[in-house]
Amino acid sequence: MMLNTLLRPARAAIVGASGGVGGALVASLAKAGFEAVHALSRVPVAASTGVRPGHIDLLDEATIAAAATALGEGAPLRLMIAATGLLHDARTQPEKSMRSLDAAQLVRGFAVNTIGPALLAKHVVPLLPRAGRSVFAVLSARVGSIEDNRLGGWYGYRAQKAALNQIVRTLAVEVRRTRPEAIIVALHPGTVATDLSAPFRGAVSAERLFTPDVSARHLLDVIDGLTPDDSGGFFAWDGQRIPF
Repeated sequence: MMLNTLLRPARAAIVGASGGVGGALVASLAKAGFEAVHALSRVPVAASTGVRPGHIDLLDEATIAAAATALGEGAPLRLMIAATGLLHDARTQPEKSMRSLDAAQLVRGFAVNTIGPALLAKHVVPLLPRAGRSVFAVLSARVGSIEDNRLGGWYGYRAQKAALNQIVRTLAVEVRRTRPEAIIVALHPGTVATDLSAPFRGAVSAERLFTPDVSARHLLDVIDGLTPDDSGGFFAWDGQRIPF
């Protein structure tokens, strides 16, 4: 059984369920013996066996609080993954140099990539059981590693993910006091064939470009292998620790 390190009965939740990685995580977890998998997103997703769609918008704390209320009902919530992120869209592009820095774009990126997951933790982590293994994970990015930054560029996205990593580390310190078996981690999924990576994956080799299904399997395998001693860490798709 997938994620057999999490006690059953239990529930799981994915934020960003309408995205490529998020949808693949929902599909995988629906087969993993959970009482329910909550598929949360701004864009509605279809209900299916064991999957409970729900609305959430990480830019609107009221929707986060409402989703958390619904998550409080049923078997223990032992897994929450925030599979969200903003790298580019019609209004936002990664900066190639400091000349491209724009205040509004930076603020929007921090709201989506850092503040939203932090507020999610505020409302959801208190729902994790006080005893037994549980996991709160967020998708970060290797470019958020300050130590690993050798190419420059992408000022906003790098800073936003670095700040998210610090949220994860700080949250892990606090949560350890009341939930010693809980694991709070940041995960790097690698380069996944989704809209987020589409303009930037030309130099990625075929064996390092993952489908969403493969990425979901990698991430769940990493989660399955983590222990409470790993809480507060930053891990790649292959289980290797990434320096902050």
